[in-house]
Amino acid sequence: MSMNLFNFELVSPDKVLVSEPAWQVVIPGEEGYFGVRAGHMSLIAAVRPGVVEVFMKEGDAPKKIFIAGGFADVTATNCTLLAEQAVNVSDLDAVQIEQDIANINEDLKTASDMTEKTILHKKLQLASIKLLAAKAA
Repeated sequence: MSMNLFNFELVSPDKVLVSEPAWQVVIPGEEGYFGVRAGHMSLIAAVRPGVVEVFMKEGDAPKKIFIAGGFADVTATNCTLLAEQAVNVSDLDAVQIEQDIANINEDLKTASDMTEKTILHKKLQLASIKLLAAKAA
């Protein structure tokens, strides 16, 4: 592997989406976006919902993947991102997501207990972030 590349893995409960050398990865951390390159200091970071950008080589257009949060484990030679949910941004369907948002809003109108409302608000927030990612693609 080239000196300026590191091993990158993006894993969701369903499958491994990426497992290959990368030049740079930009991750939506809880405290803001952070970039990872070969030689990065070791860290474990909580990751919020958003878009991960994976640059396979310097100057390449990034591969964009929507994630629904998770954790990143970074060392000088590896970065493993464990995502609660992950999907290529190009596979997101804005029309379907808008329908999902409408359905969640309808469910919120009839939700009676606080636990149900809290779960629906979290689903709504996640769907809204996913919609932004779909429209930016």
